[in-house]
Amino acid sequence: MDEKALKQLLASVKSGRVSVDDAVGRLKDLPFAELGYATLDTHRNLRFGFPEVVLGEPKTVEQLLGIVGALVERKQTVLVTRLQPDKAEALVARFPKGQYHPVARIFHLKQGKVRAGRVAVVTAGTSDIPVAEEAATTAEAMGAEVRRVYDVGVAGIHRLLRRRAEIQECHVAVVVAGMEGALASALGGLVGIPVVAVPTSVGYGANFKGVSALLAMVNSCASNVATVNIDNGFGGGFYAALISRTKGRR
Repeated sequence: MDEKALKQLLASVKSGRVSVDDAVGRLKDLPFAELGYATLDTHRNLRFGFPEVVLGEPKTVEQLLGIVGALVERKQTVLVTRLQPDKAEALVARFPKGQYHPVARIFHLKQGKVRAGRVAVVTAGTSDIPVAEEAATTAEAMGAEVRRVYDVGVAGIHRLLRRRAEIQECHVAVVVAGMEGALASALGGLVGIPVVAVPTSVGYGANFKGVSALLAMVNSCASNVATVNIDNGFGGGFYAALISRTKGRR
């Protein structure tokens, strides 16, 4: 239940169209829903403006079907991340209105309207695209308009300079980069918007599976850069969409 639905329910109680007992029945699991293997935070949509997001990778098909079913029953948008193809196939078969994005590894079923601002998702290289697509798909699910700017790393920085104005038009940028992770600082110094840096595990041995990129981004001298964890495209896209939502209301 979102804020609009809650207000409609309370107005119906006030007018007498819905009894107090019926309203209690609808609200009794508003804070959470007990599924045995999961305690679903059904109140998050009211607090956050977006429902609980489900991490698909470690869960069984049966658990995912139950969790997604509970969200669908409550007319909440569904976002399942890090989802393997066989689990995605089962979800799409049960919930055909949903869509699986194989590069992003996300299952998305839209219910209701969500709005956010403009988010640029920028990658250093083509190898960073899977993490970038996780960020972009997440931001789009939250209602953001996403502009993808891929393969503009610092090894050929003229590519980034050509797209600078396009990125500046957005409310926030997500920068996805591996190797030495320099792109976040480079872009942060070129645009006057918040930059969410997402380090990836792309790189050779001394990259330490993304640790070198993470440390470079955390130590950025560009003051508009904030960093999430390695390969956390979902976290970067979610945070960027929240920022864009606030800025888009101004």
